[in-house]
Amino acid sequence: MNKKPLIKPAELIILGFLNTRMTLSKDDRKNYLSLKKGYEGEVLFNSLTDKLECECLTVNGVLLEFNNTKFQIDSLIILQQTIYMNEVKNFEGDYYYEKQLLYSANGSERKDPLLQLKRSSSLLRQLLQNLGLYMPIEARVVYVNPEFTLYQASRNEPIIFPTQVNRYLKNINTTPSKLNGKHEKLANKFISLDIIEPPYPRLPPYGYDKLRKGITCELCSSFSIFVGVNNCVCGDCGHVESVESAVVRTVREIKLLFPDWKITTSEVFEWCKVIECRKRISRILGKNFKIIGVRNWAYYE
Repeated sequence: MNKKPLIKPAELIILGFLNTRMTLSKDDRKNYLSLKKGYEGEVLFNSLTDKLECECLTVNGVLLEFNNTKFQIDSLIILQQTIYMNEVKNFEGDYYYEKQLLYSANGSERKDPLLQLKRSSSLLRQLLQNLGLYMPIEARVVYVNPEFTLYQASRNEPIIFPTQVNRYLKNINTTPSKLNGKHEKLANKFISLDIIEPPYPRLPPYGYDKLRKGITCELCSSFSIFVGVNNCVCGDCGHVESVESAVVRTVREIKLLFPDWKITTSEVFEWCKVIECRKRISRILGKNFKIIGVRNWAYYE
């Protein structure tokens, strides 16, 4: 049972909006693409763990803290006797170890997931002990990208390669397991301890005037949107979305980008651009959001 489904980080969502509506700096775009690739790897791995049929509980994407030190865990699989802790990586291309350091094919030193795993698993054990809970932890770095190759890694390291992922999960799936209230309590404890951090301090600076306006395609993020009687049609990929859905989605985008704003018909009209009728936007807002105030002072929540 999936006790905590994977949730797309707000930081990644907002960076995606900014990447579409402005030109990010080289470092900010690199950070965005790295976060995006990492999240896609977690989505892939979670789609596989969701198929487990054994008695288990999965907890995905938690940020925990012990002894004033925070640590991220991508995936926890709780069985009767063991907790499987997975550090999921979506690396692509050739990598190699040399003198206990990890390098990409071009010779650049990279952050070693094994060191991250060692740190996180140690903190998790200490956290469990502090809670009076004692269960063995099997920690693994799980590489999910089929285009990934790692050279000169020790056979004894806790690494699951792309060709081993299915076998790894099959072994978990065939492990005898009978859960009880203790396991449910443990999973709920992890979820209750999950730290939700605001993404805004880590975002690049941006303002309303610097962002390109318009409804974008929900699939390909194109601005080539044509508005018909009931639907918006993407001129690039052909995706069709109802006008109402597009406006509601755009309002949520505005609210994430500018959380302190009061959403008004005029602001949404100016942002959407391609919808020519203010009354149409007003009707959609009134149907999907709560109106506060009247006339010129009205806004939506």
